[in-house]
Amino acid sequence: MGALRTKSEQTDERVSRIGAETEELERDYQSRSGAIAEARARLQEGIDAMAEFEAARVELEQEREELRQNLSFKRSQAQTDRDSAQEVAIKVESKRSALQSISAGLERLRNQLEQLQQRRDELTRQLADGEAPLQALATTLEEALQKRVQVEQELAAARTAVESAEGRMRTLDQRRVDAEGAVEVARAGLEDVRMAAQELKVRRETLLEQFKATQFELATVYQEMAPEADVPTWETNLAEVAGKIERLGQVNLAAIDEFKEQSERKEYLDRQFKDLTDALETLEAAIRKIDRETRARFQDTFDRVNAGLKERFPRLFGGGHAYLELAGDDILNAGVSIMARPPGKRNSTINQLSGGEKALTAVALVFSIFELNPAPFCLLDEVDAPLDDNNVGRFCDTVKDMSSRVQFIFITHNKTTMELASQLIGVTMNEPGVSRLVAVDVDEAVRMAAM
Repeated sequence: MGALRTKSEQTDERVSRIGAETEELERDYQSRSGAIAEARARLQEGIDAMAEFEAARVELEQEREELRQNLSFKRSQAQTDRDSAQEVAIKVESKRSALQSISAGLERLRNQLEQLQQRRDELTRQLADGEAPLQALATTLEEALQKRVQVEQELAAARTAVESAEGRMRTLDQRRVDAEGAVEVARAGLEDVRMAAQELKVRRETLLEQFKATQFELATVYQEMAPEADVPTWETNLAEVAGKIERLGQVNLAAIDEFKEQSERKEYLDRQFKDLTDALETLEAAIRKIDRETRARFQDTFDRVNAGLKERFPRLFGGGHAYLELAGDDILNAGVSIMARPPGKRNSTINQLSGGEKALTAVALVFSIFELNPAPFCLLDEVDAPLDDNNVGRFCDTVKDMSSRVQFIFITHNKTTMELASQLIGVTMNEPGVSRLVAVDVDEAVRMAAM
C-alpha cells in the first residue's frame, strides 16, 4: 500500500507539473502571437520607411564611398605620420640614453681622477718620510736572511726523519688492518653458522610440536610414507593454499544484510527510472504533438497567405506574379522569401525591385495577411507615397474593394487617394504657430454641392 500511495503521489505531482508546463506553453504561445502581431506592424513601418529612404540611398552611398576613400587616405597618411613620429621618438630616446651613459661615465672618471690625485699625494709624502730608516732596515733584513737559511737546513733534516717514521707506521697500520679483516671474516662466518644451527633447531622443535598435534607416530609415518614422496612439492602446494586463504580475507558476516539493503535500493531506483522514463516519453509525445500542430498551422497559414499574394499581386501590378518560398528544410526554423516578378521584368527576388515596386509588393503581402485574420480597421501611413498614378489607381481599387469589410484609416498626400475617402481630416495653420483640425464629410459635401 505504501508503494502504491507513493506512486500515486508521484503521479499526481507529475500531472500537476505537466499541467503547469502546459499553461506555461500556452502563455508562451500567446506572448509569441502578440510578438508576431507587433513584428507585422514593425514590418509595415519598415517597409514604409524603406520606401521613403529609397530615393536618398544612392546619393548617400556615393557620399559614403567618397568619405570612405577620404578616410582611407587620411588613415594611411596618419599611419605614415605615426610611424615617422615613432622613429623620431626612438632616435630621441636612444640619444638621451647615450647622453645619460656618457654623463655617468664622465662622473666616474672624475671621481677616479680625484682618488688618484689623493693617492699620489699620499705616496709622495710616504716616499719623503721613508728615506731615513732604509739603512737600518737593510741591516736587519740581512741578519734575518742568515737566520732563515739555518732554520731551513734544520727543518729539512727533521722533515726527512719524519717521512721515514711515517713510512714505517703506514706499513704497520696496513698489517693491522689486514689482520682485523681476517678476524672479522672469521667472526662473521662463525655467527652465520651459529644462527643457522639455531634456526634449524627452532624449526625442528616447531615441526615436532605440530606433528604431535596430529596424534601420529613419527616412526610409523616414516615407514608408511611412499618412496616417491616429494616434500618440496608438498611445501609448494601448502604455500599456494595459504596464499588463497590469505587473499580471501576475513569473513563478512554482514554481507547478507548489505546485499538485501542494496537489492531494495536497486528496486527503488529501477522504479524511479521507469517513472522518469515514462514521464520523459509523455513529455516527448507532447512536444511532438505540439510540433505537428505548429507545423500544420504554419503550413496552412503559409499556403493561405501565399494564395492571397498570388491573387492580389497581379491586381495591384496589372499583371506579373509573386509567391512565397521557404528558405530551409525545417518548416519551423526556415525563413520566408518573397519572389516577385512585375510584368515586363525578369527579376525574381524582391531585392531587385525599385522602391515603388517593393512598396506595392509589401502592400499585396500585408493585405493577404490581413485577409487571413481581418481586424475591424486598418491604418495605412503614406503607403502610396512611392507609387506612380497607375499604381495608385490600382491601390485605391483594392482598398475600395476591401472597405466593405474593413474600415481603412490612411494618411496620404495623394489627391487620387483622397478622392477615395468618405471622410477627410486635415491640419491647417491660419496663423503662424497655431494649427487646428479640419474635418470634411465627402458624401455630405457632395450632397450640398448638388443642392
